[in-house]
Parts: sequence; structure tokens; C-alpha cells
Amino acid sequence: MRLGLVNDLPMALEALRRVLLRAPQHRIAWTAMDGAEAVRRCAEDRPDLILMDLIMPVMDGVEATRRIMAQSPCAILVVTATVEGTTSRVFDALGAGALDAVNTPQLTGDGAATLLAKIESLGRLIGDATAPARATDLVLSGAKPASGPRSWLFAIGASAGGPAAVAELLKDFHPDTRAAFVVVQHLDDSFAAGLAEWIGDQIALPVRLAHTGDAPTPGVVLLPGRDDHLVLTADGTLLYRREPVDYVYRPSVDQFFESVATHWTGRSAGVILTGMGHDGAAGLKAMRAAHFPTFAQDRASSAVYGMPRAAAEIGAAGAILPPAEIARAMRQLLST
Repeated sequence: MRLGLVNDLPMALEALRRVLLRAPQHRIAWTAMDGAEAVRRCAEDRPDLILMDLIMPVMDGVEATRRIMAQSPCAILVVTATVEGTTSRVFDALGAGALDAVNTPQLTGDGAATLLAKIESLGRLIGDATAPARATDLVLSGAKPASGPRSWLFAIGASAGGPAAVAELLKDFHPDTRAAFVVVQHLDDSFAAGLAEWIGDQIALPVRLAHTGDAPTPGVVLLPGRDDHLVLTADGTLLYRREPVDYVYRPSVDQFFESVATHWTGRSAGVILTGMGHDGAAGLKAMRAAHFPTFAQDRASSAVYGMPRAAAEIGAAGAILPPAEIARAMRQLLST
């Protein structure tokens, strides 16, 4: 892959160069010393992946990510000195469209393997993102129209740009709502707790990580706490599973949506938000085939119009709207 490196510290840029020398399949397209320069360089020569620092002069990494995704969309990995010390900025960048985050490696070599593994993982994701979604990817096994006394379950999937879109979608819901929410967001499991805290700070609903055996609970938002696939079982509880092991999207929105279509006996709706690739499109199609309302985020409001577009292209989305309008439709469903 061709990579753009963005960091204002020469020592950090040198550390990144040394790491990439270990992987000859990657080469440096260009370097930038601040976010504004990165925006210009990306417009002139778009690489396969940008390694973006967060704290820089002139323009920080969050704003640079936001402008690049708006003007010259490109896969972005946040590479910053202390991910743990900049949690808020990390999730701001992820909300703007960055795919993941990792600590900057040291000149001594510490952190090199982690960075290379992350680049390889994102490389597979970028490659898979070009593959078309197929409505036949998932097969329903006994799905039935929603019935029974259970509360509403809103099944939500997101990837790049997802944290901000999820916060926008859920900001006007309150803990006394009679709907449960499960959000499957593509993200390294090391950020799961931070994501729950970040979203929880933006909305009134309590947000927590799901554990095996939990049941979706009205007025609570559950997020996967691992990169295993979170699925709903026949008894209405949640379970983590590794399979399919080689699936590039982890945790998989498709896997969760398909399990809802198959097992949920109450009322439900599926929502696909911004993200790279096509995960969730076939699962949303399964939910629609099971007579659940389905929604996809529109192009104009998406940081990355990949997953919603894939859902729209195979007819999985019953409505295509910005998050605020999807939220309004969800509240209308609750009143029926």
C-alpha cells in the first residue's frame, strides 16, 4: 500500500519510516508536518492509507480527518503518542471518519509489530470495501414477522464515522424509552470501554458493554466489548462467537442483524450508519425480509458512504435518511 505520514515531530516520522522499512509491500507516498499540509497533499495525491497524528500545529488531526473525508476521502489510521491520554480526541477523529487508532511506535522499535498488524488489517478492509454487497450473503432460518409482547429492539451498525453518527441518532432518546438499543461498531476491542464512555457522555441513555448472557434491555444501549461477533440467540440473550474467523469486519454487523432477523420475536428495526465497506447490507436485507423496518444513512450526512450505499444498492433499506430523521422515524415507531 501507499501511505501518507502526518506528524509534526521529525523523530516520530523517522520512527514510522523505520517501521515501514520492515514491510517492503508498503511505501511512503508523502509526509506532512501538520493537518493543513496533509489535506493539501491528499487532494494532490491520494494514498491508500494515511497515518494521522492528532496533536499538531496549524491544524490538528481531528480537523484534518474531517476535511479529508469531506474533500478527498481516504482511509485514515490515527497514530498518536498516547492513545490513552487523548481518548476524547481519538473518538472525535473516529467520529470524523478515521478507521482506528494506535500508539506511535518508538525509535527503539517498541510498538512496531502492533502498528504493522493494524496496517495489514486495514489493508484487508480497504480491499474488501471494493467488493459488492450481495443480498444472498445471508440465509434466513425460520425468520417470522415480529410478534409477541417484547419491547422494541433497535439494531444499529456503524463503522468509520460511526461514533458521531450514533451519538446524533440517539441524543434525543431517554432512559424511560421502551426500546432496547444494540450498536455494533467496527473498532479494536481495546477501545470498547472508551467508546462506551464517549457515547455515554453525548447522550442521556446509559451505555455499557454487552456480556454473554445479557438480554437487550429497554432504555439501555449495549455495545460489543470484544472483536468477536455479537449475536442474538434463540432465547433472546446475547452471545459472542469467533466464527466466521476470517471475516474481515469484526465485530460483524451482518452477523448481528441476521441473528435478530432469525431470533427476535418482538418488534425491531435495523439501522445502517456511515462506514467503509459493505458489512451490514446483507443483514439489513435479512431484517427487511423478516418484516422489520430498515433504515440507512444518506450520502450527504455520512462520513464514509460505503455501508449505507451497499445497503441501498441491494434494496435492504426501507428509507434513506440523515441520522436525525432516522431518529424521528424510530420515535414514531415507538408511538404505534
